[in-house]
Amino acid sequence: MLILPGLITAFVVAVISKVVAIWLPTLGAATIAILLGILLGNTFLKNPVLEKGTKIAEGKLLEFSVVLLGATVTFQTIAQIGLKGGLFILLQMSLTIIATYILGKKMLFSDNMSLLMAGGNAVCGSSAIASIAPSIHAKEEEKGQIITLVNLLGTILMLLLPLIGSIIYGSDILTKSALIGGTLQSVGQVVASASMINGQVVELAMLFKIMRIMLLVVVVYLFGRFKQQRTPSLETVGSPSKKKISALPWYVVGFLLFCIVNSLIHLPKEFSEIAHFFSGWFEITALAAIGLRLDFQKFFKEGKRFLIYGLSVGFIQVLLAIVLISLLSI
Repeated sequence: MLILPGLITAFVVAVISKVVAIWLPTLGAATIAILLGILLGNTFLKNPVLEKGTKIAEGKLLEFSVVLLGATVTFQTIAQIGLKGGLFILLQMSLTIIATYILGKKMLFSDNMSLLMAGGNAVCGSSAIASIAPSIHAKEEEKGQIITLVNLLGTILMLLLPLIGSIIYGSDILTKSALIGGTLQSVGQVVASASMINGQVVELAMLFKIMRIMLLVVVVYLFGRFKQQRTPSLETVGSPSKKKISALPWYVVGFLLFCIVNSLIHLPKEFSEIAHFFSGWFEITALAAIGLRLDFQKFFKEGKRFLIYGLSVGFIQVLLAIVLISLLSI
């Protein structure tokens, strides 16, 4: 029962956002939900009793939303990304990891914090950080600080990228999708940012994002091996090669299965419409919860050096994406 206050609050904010979006269609319900959530979560609704429910809404509802989104996507949709899109993701992730790690070391951050920052930004935010932390033997404090920083950066980019994409790429759907899906940290941020443009960008941006998430297993393994080579004594604690490597998140598997079924069988239109309806409501409610949980006080406590690191990494990521999109002619 402790989850109900937070769940109900997130849903009410989602409903209000849907209603407000009728008068502000350009802004959209998704954007309104997260902005309204941030406003209320840092003022009138800043209450610990909401924490458990909003955490469930932010995590599980968004995961279900991603799974149901698979019922509206086919191989033909995925083909729009093509080999260039796959190469873009590989290069974007690799260069982000290298640049973030080097910058972190230059700014005198520890190996662990630099690796967590690199993985969190390159792959999928908090989920990647939580998966990488055990393989490099990161401390809870290190993990918490980087999760806070990555969420702050993601929130800033989430609001800026639709504007940047529209200025640079105009009405080109694929390039804007690549920019958002190839750059933003968490699934929620990708959905929220893409929703500020249109539904087609949400679908394509999610495909770019899922390609990044699918490489999480590889990143966790390589980071563990890298840390082991940097600190040979870790072999006595437990070699990453002997540990169980993190599996793909269940919602990515669910998305892919729905996508495969929809491509082979072509699900009835009614089923796709129902899936789209529930996916949309789960998404808006989850985004409202993300806003409600975003505590600005935590960000300011981390200090100037953390903020400079985060903003610098964000600038590098966006610049890399723009350059790669141009070079690969996506």
